[in-house]
Amino acid sequence: MKKREVKRLMLGMLAGSFMLSSVLTGCGSSKDSGSASSTASSSTTSASSQSGSTPAAQNSPLTIDVFDNAANYQGEQTGWFGKVVKDKFNLTLNMLSPQVAGDTLYKTRAAAGNLGDLMIIDNNQLEECIPAGLVTDLTGNIKNYPNLMNYSKHFEYFNSSFNKKVNPDGLIYGMPTNEADTSPTAYSQSIPYSSPIMPWDYYSEVGAPQMNNLNDLLGTLKKMKDAHPKTADGKPINAITLWKDWDGNLMENVRWLCNWYGYQTPNETSSVLLNAAGNVVPFSDDNGMYHKILKFYFDANQMGLVDPDSASQDWNAVADKLTNKQVLLLWYSWQTGFYNSIERGKKKDGNVFVPISDLHILQEGDAYYGDGRVFAIGSKAKDPDRIMQFLDWYVSPEGMRYQCSGIEGFTYEKTADGKFKYTDKGQTAFTDNLPVPAEFGGGGYKDGQSKINIFLMSDFTKDTQTDEFYNPNYWSSTIEANKTALNNDWSAKYKAKDAVDYLQQHKMLDIVPSINTTYGADSSDIKNKRSQCKELVKNTSWKMIFAKNQNEFDQLWGKMKTDLVGLGWDDLIKVDTEKCKTLVDLRAQAIANAK
Repeated sequence: MKKREVKRLMLGMLAGSFMLSSVLTGCGSSKDSGSASSTASSSTTSASSQSGSTPAAQNSPLTIDVFDNAANYQGEQTGWFGKVVKDKFNLTLNMLSPQVAGDTLYKTRAAAGNLGDLMIIDNNQLEECIPAGLVTDLTGNIKNYPNLMNYSKHFEYFNSSFNKKVNPDGLIYGMPTNEADTSPTAYSQSIPYSSPIMPWDYYSEVGAPQMNNLNDLLGTLKKMKDAHPKTADGKPINAITLWKDWDGNLMENVRWLCNWYGYQTPNETSSVLLNAAGNVVPFSDDNGMYHKILKFYFDANQMGLVDPDSASQDWNAVADKLTNKQVLLLWYSWQTGFYNSIERGKKKDGNVFVPISDLHILQEGDAYYGDGRVFAIGSKAKDPDRIMQFLDWYVSPEGMRYQCSGIEGFTYEKTADGKFKYTDKGQTAFTDNLPVPAEFGGGGYKDGQSKINIFLMSDFTKDTQTDEFYNPNYWSSTIEANKTALNNDWSAKYKAKDAVDYLQQHKMLDIVPSINTTYGADSSDIKNKRSQCKELVKNTSWKMIFAKNQNEFDQLWGKMKTDLVGLGWDDLIKVDTEKCKTLVDLRAQAIANAK
């Protein structure tokens, strides 16, 4: 995957499975389903009727190509979400996924002059697509779509930030993903996007030891794995499991743990880390966080704690292991949704944040202006008006509920006070892939979820009908239901209501403003250097983790540093440092404007 953070929302984890976390954890990404059945939500109407167009369902059937950097699936959208889109718009979504087909998919289709009808691409890719004539100017069209118009100021702000040579008039070519309606300095979730998360029952069994550093974490994981080497059905349990198919500019599973110690990789950079104070450190620094986390994984593997499948498995294999409680250390907040449920919480069974004393987590605020990707319409799109109707519905209350909550009457229902709560089936629909009633499209619930796998408007926007976030984990009904033995046990031990509360009490969390901008396209020279350097960094990172001993680990690191210099690493650091300076200035402005 190319983008991280909430960009990596796995929508399924938000729909049909309670994360113990309305109070303990929150949110993917992906970093990532839906609401209201086609017969529900009488307070909303379809995008086509709102815009005064001929109802889309009366049009002839249409299949559109959806080029989607966030998708983990390639092929036709089927199942219950496919039925919703078909019934409403007579549309079939054909997903084109670089994460499945490889990075060359973008280059090949861009060179051919047609990425797709609907595109979910990175900011820097949009900046390339505008002068190449691959995207449609939406400026004069958005006013015809009332739900999209609610966020027109967001769209205008983002598009006006482009290089004036690329977009001199600030025209709207892209609509940023995961936009919130809070503020860029707020953080609405109850757990950081990345933090140490472990099974509470197994951790308690080994004495719930205080962990002061990563070495202590490894010792605790070793005890947990020794006590639970296999699941009840005989499958191996591993402390840590890794996967390659999300690697972009760097090794994804390494760079996110850098956030635990106050450093992040800003969008559109690949050679440096940035902290809340504005300090920039190259990834190749011997004392930097990237090296520290590589060493953590290397030590874990030396102790027999790393899944031997790591180098060969993909994300889908990891997801199955999470569902089956075969992984002891999680580090994305949304991963809890693969296993946690209310019923398990009553038995103190579930994955929760567990502190390490030397943590100092860096967390970006709510993505008020988006988070690094955009929705765009291809310049050669088939029936762009129908695609716009679909997108207008996609951000409507009905569309948002489908993405965030599932199917009204199956996974959730209205309460007496007009709000929503999950049904009993809704609690396990995702984790158990429950069969969906034929009236809603049949098939397995998880199988039929939206393969788009990313929001246009964040689940941390308010549903106008309920005045609660679309994210079901933050419904009042979910928060109340999550007051389980597990929740109570955790809160009693740590004297906090949730992970963010604990971290703030102990001054272990830096929240920085969320900024969504572009830095101008890299020159062809820098592009070439970035491409070569990133492959070297990723490949060497994997080799280092599985090095046979400390000597080989050190040799690989040293050789990588030497080879990077030969590939133009210093030039890359200079360019990325300037990007970081721009970001730091924008964050300072956001803080000043919020006061």
